[in-house]
Amino acid sequence: MEPAAGFLSPRPFPRAAAPPAPPAGPGPPGSPKPGSEPEVLAETPVPDPGRLITDPRSGRTYFKGRLLGKGGFARCYEATDTETGNTYAVKVISQSRITKPHQREKILNEIELHRGLQHRHIVRFSHHFEDADNIYIFLELCSRKSLAHIWKARHTLLEPEVRYYLRQILSGLKYLHQRGILHRDLKLGNFFITENMELKMGDFGLATRLEPPEHRKKYTLLCGSPPFETVDLKETYRCIKQVHYTLPASLSLPARQLLAAILRASPQDRPSIDQILRHDFFTKGYTPDRLPVSSCVTVPDLTPLNPARILFVKVTKSLFGRKKNKNKNHPEERDEVSCLVNGLTRTSIGHQDARPKAPATSGEAPLSLVETAPEDSSPRGTLASSGDGFEEGLTVATVVESALCALRNCLAFMPPAEQNPAPLAQPEPLVWVSKWVDYSNKFGFGYQLSSRRVAVLFNNGTHMALSANRKTVHYNPTSTKHFSFSVGAVPRALQPQLGVLKYFASYMEQRLMKGGDLPSVEEVEVPMPPLLLQWVKTDQALLMLFSDGTIQVNFYGDHTKLILSGWEPLLVTFVARNRSACTYLASHLQQLGCSPDLRQRLHYALRLLRDRCPV
Repeated sequence: MEPAAGFLSPRPFPRAAAPPAPPAGPGPPGSPKPGSEPEVLAETPVPDPGRLITDPRSGRTYFKGRLLGKGGFARCYEATDTETGNTYAVKVISQSRITKPHQREKILNEIELHRGLQHRHIVRFSHHFEDADNIYIFLELCSRKSLAHIWKARHTLLEPEVRYYLRQILSGLKYLHQRGILHRDLKLGNFFITENMELKMGDFGLATRLEPPEHRKKYTLLCGSPPFETVDLKETYRCIKQVHYTLPASLSLPARQLLAAILRASPQDRPSIDQILRHDFFTKGYTPDRLPVSSCVTVPDLTPLNPARILFVKVTKSLFGRKKNKNKNHPEERDEVSCLVNGLTRTSIGHQDARPKAPATSGEAPLSLVETAPEDSSPRGTLASSGDGFEEGLTVATVVESALCALRNCLAFMPPAEQNPAPLAQPEPLVWVSKWVDYSNKFGFGYQLSSRRVAVLFNNGTHMALSANRKTVHYNPTSTKHFSFSVGAVPRALQPQLGVLKYFASYMEQRLMKGGDLPSVEEVEVPMPPLLLQWVKTDQALLMLFSDGTIQVNFYGDHTKLILSGWEPLLVTFVARNRSACTYLASHLQQLGCSPDLRQRLHYALRLLRDRCPV
């Protein structure tokens, strides 16, 4: 079964100790008094019971999110554990579809075979259960979809990319074959890509144990189509029997020789996995250590480093280390939050209809949006990492990297135009920042999403959010650790931060206007809203980067906004001076052009990402 939407890798719910308690003292305006019942500011409908999955044995419940894909017997959904926040892909098989004994036996065989597999390049099996209506299989999720989606966007890949993926496929296959397992459904749609661009083999619905296993492989990525593909099925079978195929002239000699060896008529004459890995295609060709996320949709620059540069990088890492200090957030640094007990003072308040302290002009957007590089006018905030520098760079850098690639492609080929093309008639609901408060000179940056969730990215790199119904607090000490509490059960050590959060929520609710006519999104439709990863202020605009890849740029002078979202395909939402909002496909803008207003802001966003968010 081939998923039709992105995945997120499940992360175990952390059982870490709470941060140290700050000094006692009076809280800020709006902060709760110890032991008192927190104020409930608003109510939203509870989640639809029809979207909850309950394990009849443990009683644990899961929120069933969007449909990821469907096959002959099953549908695959995103599912979130309502207690821990862990996210999975759940394969749902209706009991009514497996009424015959051999059908049920097939499902049980898939479960029994997959649950025993533990390998870096095989989708991890988590758990399963069933009720009267369905069988539920919970699996690891991969955010970059599958090689089928990459092939659809790219059609062919560079040979270094193929070597990168093929090494991982062969590693997974070797593991399976050593255990006498034959996958029997090797295709691009069953090779899934994780957040950090690792390949994982999945969907064991047709897998079986076989001694000795045959080595059935396809290599569509190099040529853009399977070797024996024809318009007629009988002709395809004839070509397979006669081993008749053609290869593109663009393939290198080692690639042609490897394909010729793999596609020999007799299985006994085909190379083993180890022989494939020793072939000149691998030993004499460059294989990157990892691929940029942008390679999912566009050709990457994979120029290998020269030997001198490689040596320099290795020496630098050995001298200065690769990882950041794991004790980045020391107790004394976390205690800085306790300064909130001194009360709140006037600060820079930002929203769509209030002027920030940064210089801004009224009326038309200044020409400098295109002609000058952005000037940094205030510090930026970044969500803390878990201590692994690679993980943090991957999270923030990939958002910027994908945006830079998309904007460059869009603007490079965009023809001149005087007006925007037709917008999407019914775009998907968009989660965006409708209000914000900059109090980074003391505490941090607060914002409200269109779903009415309110959050603060604190100066010490921690993140705290208050649900739309104001009943649940979500706390992220780092980008990969998440805790959730009912408002009345927040640990004492976090009460000062909760006080700031509630004050910001009250202030934005009572004093700030929503900054556009985009429709609001009910939080029940967004079970895991995005986290603010980083924000940057210049003298002309505010830039916000989110964990789902959304990028929002608010321009002070005329209160226009630019929102990049979706990515597959990329959507560009423009909120004009009159607060009206239109959403466009980036591909349409690239083909048809856009108004000077929108083009200037796209150029400014490109410059801002390039100059102020180095990857």
